[in-house]
Amino acid sequence: MSQFLSDKTKAILLGPLNKKNPVLVQVLGICSALAVTTKLEAALMMGICVIVVVAFANLFISLLRHYIPDKIRIIVQLVVAAFLVTLVSEVLKAYAYDINKQLSVFISLILTNCILMGRLEAFALGNGPVASFLDGIGNGLGYAIVLFIVGFVRELLGSGTLLGIRIIPEAIYNIGYMDNGLMILPPMALIVVAVIIWVQRSRNKDLQEEA
Repeated sequence: MSQFLSDKTKAILLGPLNKKNPVLVQVLGICSALAVTTKLEAALMMGICVIVVVAFANLFISLLRHYIPDKIRIIVQLVVAAFLVTLVSEVLKAYAYDINKQLSVFISLILTNCILMGRLEAFALGNGPVASFLDGIGNGLGYAIVLFIVGFVRELLGSGTLLGIRIIPEAIYNIGYMDNGLMILPPMALIVVAVIIWVQRSRNKDLQEEA
């Protein structure tokens, strides 16, 4: 029994990192993934915000699930999510104002993120608080990992920096290297995400064939 619970918990937490990734498999949360990944710092902060909001929204809805009338469940979910998004936004304004300006309206748009509302409706309403909290962390991490990879590639190739620190040596520029300005444009974010999806699905296909 303990082994079953361990496997179940592992599947809930780690499944969204790969085979059930909300961005790569379910193609959710794409808009913010394209818009906030020109800089790695902003991408990381957006990922952390989504992890916090989805995890705690799942937890609260799971705790309230037996007391929420079915007819107003969406309204209750929106109220809980709006409270958490507002709290996260205010914390960012107080302690990370520059990053908050970079993320701009996309922090508020976490409220309409399909990952958030999808997990509340599909998981938190039918499962216990611990499982729901882990599900929120897992799906938030799955989203954050994609943002990290896209932000890493776009900032490195588009600006030659990571977290604002110059990575590509000046000597490389002196022999003719130039930053790829296309990488900081939204279409290139879509292409990078598409490449990640291709690699992820090809790898999983190979693993299934080996199994």
